[in-house]
Amino acid sequence: MFLVCGAMLVAASMITTYRLVAGPNSLDRLVAVDMLVALCLCGLAAWAAYSRDTTVVSAVVALALLGFIGSISITRYRVSDTETGTSGP
Repeated sequence: MFLVCGAMLVAASMITTYRLVAGPNSLDRLVAVDMLVALCLCGLAAWAAYSRDTTVVSAVVALALLGFIGSISITRYRVSDTETGTSGP
């Protein structure tokens, strides 16, 4: 069962990496990076459940906090992809 979970996480990581490389704008790339962090969290949580090791839980919490603060700060200071001088419809 752990191998199936790992294979699904690897497949999702490959699809997300494609979106990171070929994303049409910076917002797609930001979502892809956030998704890769979430996939790492899922991988660590699956490993903690498989090995029944509770020391990994602190790494999961730290990575979740780092991913949350990172995506909030990048979103806050992100430069818009559109020109600022044009007005919308």
